[in-house]
Amino acid sequence: MAGHSKWANIVHRKTRQDAKRSSAFSKLSRMITVAARDGGGDPDMNPTLRTCIDKAKDAEMPKDNIERAIKQGTGELDGVTYENALYEGYGPAGVALMVSVLTDNTQRAVSDIRNILKEFGGNMGTAGCVQWMFHSKGVIVVPRDEVDYDEVFMMAVEAGAEDLIEDEEENTIEIHTEPRQFSAVYDALKEAGIPTERAEVTMLPTTTNPVSDEDAPRIIKLLDRLDDHDDVQQVHSNFEISDALLDALEAAS
Repeated sequence: MAGHSKWANIVHRKTRQDAKRSSAFSKLSRMITVAARDGGGDPDMNPTLRTCIDKAKDAEMPKDNIERAIKQGTGELDGVTYENALYEGYGPAGVALMVSVLTDNTQRAVSDIRNILKEFGGNMGTAGCVQWMFHSKGVIVVPRDEVDYDEVFMMAVEAGAEDLIEDEEENTIEIHTEPRQFSAVYDALKEAGIPTERAEVTMLPTTTNPVSDEDAPRIIKLLDRLDDHDDVQQVHSNFEISDALLDALEAAS
């Protein structure tokens, strides 16, 4: 069975494939701007900004766009002021959802998210209604066939990783860290030249909600709709769907 982690990898691949879309660059610019605003414009002193810049480079975002976003965050250039918001609710089959947004208009964002959930048979919940089902973790995904597992294991553990998971079907090694150790592990891998497919601090479910093959397509369509919204940065869910069906849904999208 598979769930949010595999879906997150699918979303990351789609983002790289669709990187030329203005909406993809817009989301990356917002992330960089807010990271620079909150922690300063020097990536060597701001690990969150450094990770955001790496994501932008991975998506082939032009250097000028990256520098402009940083300057907007530090106040060197005028720009839009973005706010963080987290909306919680439920999707089809009662799956838990947390939607993280960066927006310049929270009233518009909450209205849009509520309407999308309603369209797919879900509903917005109150603050804290599902957050207890998740915990914050750093996740770093490494391509399994490009590295030596023992080398990655020793390096990651020495830098502070708490778990490594091999996924034979995805051909990856997924490294989990506590949020405060994420930057140390990520930097250690990067300095060693270890390639990464995805690296972020995210929310992982503590328990999962298995869904039927009948409900699964509607859930994935809902997640895709949420992810396509310009204000949405991350979507977290606790669904569990069969590997075969998730692969089929990805191929059909």
